[in-house]
Amino acid sequence: MRSYLLFVSQLYAFSILRPIQKAIRQRGDKVAWFMDGPWKKYLKTDERVLETVRAVKQYNPCAVLVPGNVVPDFFPGVKVEVFHGFNARKRKSSRGHYRIRGFFDLYCTQGPDTTRYFQQLAQKYGFFRVIETGWPKMDPLFEKPPPRKESKRPVVLFTSTFTPRLSAADPLRKTVRNIAATGKWKWIVNFHPKMDRSVVARYQAIQSDDLRLIETDDTIPLLQKADVIVSDTSSIISEFCLQQKPAVTFQNRRPGPHLVNITDPSELAAAIEYALSKPQTLMAAIRKYTQHIHPYRDGRSSFRVLEATNRFIEQEYQNLARKPLNLLRRLKVRKQLGYYRWV
Repeated sequence: MRSYLLFVSQLYAFSILRPIQKAIRQRGDKVAWFMDGPWKKYLKTDERVLETVRAVKQYNPCAVLVPGNVVPDFFPGVKVEVFHGFNARKRKSSRGHYRIRGFFDLYCTQGPDTTRYFQQLAQKYGFFRVIETGWPKMDPLFEKPPPRKESKRPVVLFTSTFTPRLSAADPLRKTVRNIAATGKWKWIVNFHPKMDRSVVARYQAIQSDDLRLIETDDTIPLLQKADVIVSDTSSIISEFCLQQKPAVTFQNRRPGPHLVNITDPSELAAAIEYALSKPQTLMAAIRKYTQHIHPYRDGRSSFRVLEATNRFIEQEYQNLARKPLNLLRRLKVRKQLGYYRWV
């Protein structure tokens, strides 16, 4: 029986790690959580949390699975990066998505879009391996059919990145309010957990029977309910498109043929109408795009992550080069957790 640790530093980690927890339990292995932040209240009654570094060391996991950029190097076990989102290309280059911070032994990539370049980086640095597994967060999307539609009207999901210069939340607020007031479509609004609370408050103030703001740690049910998504340059667009549903974006940084991109709020209603008509050229572009970013539709990416991790432990771990000293980052993690020993 193997023991695994799930590491949480942001609220969104739960929807990524819970499918892995489910797979671990189905394999008959042990699983526990560690919270770096005030996230314990989001745990379920049957989920085990380790409160201290000492408890983690006694638990002695074979692997620590992380959907973030940083993990304590002093935790036992191999460190596995499972990613917090798709590469949304928020910047002109994708350097941020591919930044190697020297914490991880294994990167479990989502699809060909990211696998190839991470493999090049693995060859360059030598202290980690890359295996393509698909993204665990998407498992529930494909495990069972979506729930029955609650509304006869089309449902629009409006989301936005928390990055102010890229966010559609404020630029589209009045337009969204006015379109929702017509009653033509049902609106669901969901923002990134890091969204400015003043922006959230402004949307809370315009809620109605036709527009609801929902804050949740699991966006999969929202993706399944919606017929079209309206967003900006957020990674959730890619998640939504995996369902072969259309996306309307506002001033997207890298708009491709799989998106209906607009540059002015006055274009929003017409763009939604067009997207909901599902024209053949748009849907063909969505199919091609999603095959490139995440070709897995079997709901078993979590199992592939575990298989890749176990195979790595058994066959690859000893063959890696030494990680860089990474002194400043390691000190920062120790300060955050109040742990100053080097072992």
